[in-house]
Amino acid sequence: MSARSGGLGRGLASLIPSATASMAAPAEIPLDRIKANPYQPRKSMADAALQELAASIAEHGVLQPVLVTETIDGYELIAGERRLRAARIAGLTRIPAVVRQLAGREQLEVALVENIQRADLNPLEEAEAYRQLTDSFGMSQDDVARRVGRARSTIANTLRLLDLAGAVQSAVRDGTITEGHARAIASIEGAMEQEALLAAVSHRGLSVRQTEELARRLKTAAAAKAAASLKDPEADPADEAREDPETERIESELRTALGTKVSLTRSRKGGRIVIEYYDEADLVRLYEKLLGGLA
Repeated sequence: MSARSGGLGRGLASLIPSATASMAAPAEIPLDRIKANPYQPRKSMADAALQELAASIAEHGVLQPVLVTETIDGYELIAGERRLRAARIAGLTRIPAVVRQLAGREQLEVALVENIQRADLNPLEEAEAYRQLTDSFGMSQDDVARRVGRARSTIANTLRLLDLAGAVQSAVRDGTITEGHARAIASIEGAMEQEALLAAVSHRGLSVRQTEELARRLKTAAAAKAAASLKDPEADPADEAREDPETERIESELRTALGTKVSLTRSRKGGRIVIEYYDEADLVRLYEKLLGGLA
């Protein structure tokens, strides 16, 4: 965490100057006059952690003020979503707040930086906030990197998570796999292929490094299969010239069921199913799974 904070500190300082420089002292503001931040990057909060914070606030009060901007009919929250929710749960009617006028893009930047610094965002929430900065506010990846104190390559890699298959994104959101796993899976093209690799990761409990190695092997195998199909004298040109959804569906279901790479090749004389394994333990696992299914 300390390593990350070093870079983020520069971004945070540029967005939230010190109190002595430009901020007024905190004021007590009625909770019912504060609206949610429409640019809040954080989409989910653990209920247990929120209850713990509420209990602490009920005992000690809100120790760090929230940040708001003034509107025509009250205030709009910029940063401090957890404190605001927990204060309401604790039964408070007022909360200490610093009032600062910020435009929409600046509200998103401040909320994003605060959540990143506190490690409060999951990787998909972070990616979605970066995407909003680039799409809605016309910022380049270099601009985003500079504003939040991150390397441009980090921004680019995080944005790639938004191109993952839906099932993989869900696994990242609920913590089934880490961002490192997700980045390895993202190196594989095709939703079905990504979901098959996800199944292997989940069933076999693969580490990030093992996932990266498996992804590399799958890409190599796919390239070899593509090259072989061009040279196979038994291959039906009509089959090669068009996509076969039924074959893809069968391959996908077999990959998910077995947790490994499975390829189905059709020819004039029938075809073949190739089931790959990557070490002796994997072979034993497949042996037991296949024979158990026949028993």
